[in-house]
Amino acid sequence: MTSITSIDDPRFVKAMSHPLRVRILAMLDERQASPNQLAGWLGASLGTVAYHVRTLLQLGLIELVDETRVRGAVEHHYRAVARPTVSAEAWLEASPIAKQAAVGSSLEVIGEYARLSAAAGGFDRPDAQLRRLLLKLDARGFAQLSTAVEKLFERLDKIEADADKRLAKDPHAEDVIEAGLGVLLFEAARLSTEPAAAGAGTGPGRSRKRPPRDRKRRSAPATGSVVAGAGTEG
Repeated sequence: MTSITSIDDPRFVKAMSHPLRVRILAMLDERQASPNQLAGWLGASLGTVAYHVRTLLQLGLIELVDETRVRGAVEHHYRAVARPTVSAEAWLEASPIAKQAAVGSSLEVIGEYARLSAAAGGFDRPDAQLRRLLLKLDARGFAQLSTAVEKLFERLDKIEADADKRLAKDPHAEDVIEAGLGVLLFEAARLSTEPAAAGAGTGPGRSRKRPPRDRKRRSAPATGSVVAGAGTEG
């Protein structure tokens, strides 16, 4: 089976279209596991989890890595394979349904990590971060902010590599931290915008009502929003 290299691949869209499959993939990103273990973590029936595991295997998003005997039966262990990285050009050309699947699955995983980690005290550290910003920018400012996010991730690779070297010298160090970081940059819709009236549409002869805006605000065509959080995972 050929590997998935584009989020427009129907296999990727199908995999990301079910919330349980998204959670299974996130768990198999962390460690290898059997359907029985996954069912326990997810609080779902073994039959349901096994079905979604088979689907992910058929779609080429996970692989079989081990087999063990448990009470006379063979238990299969899986792990996630690398999923496609998306360039700015590929994202621009991706179909709306592929974008929706990719964004929806990422938001679900980030939300799950943040919720569980917060409950386990992951944000209790004095150096943890939890920030939300709404910025009024022009197109140039948005592009500059996007570049700054890219540089942040380049810096993160070096920080992790340096930590790996230190941990290699002391693999049993007591200060090992599983750190979670989520960064989002997007053109933001306003929470204060009134929803369209029931039955209203945007077809011929109809227009969507918008809240009045002053002239000064019209000079900023793009609004950027960044949400970032970092903390230990539970």
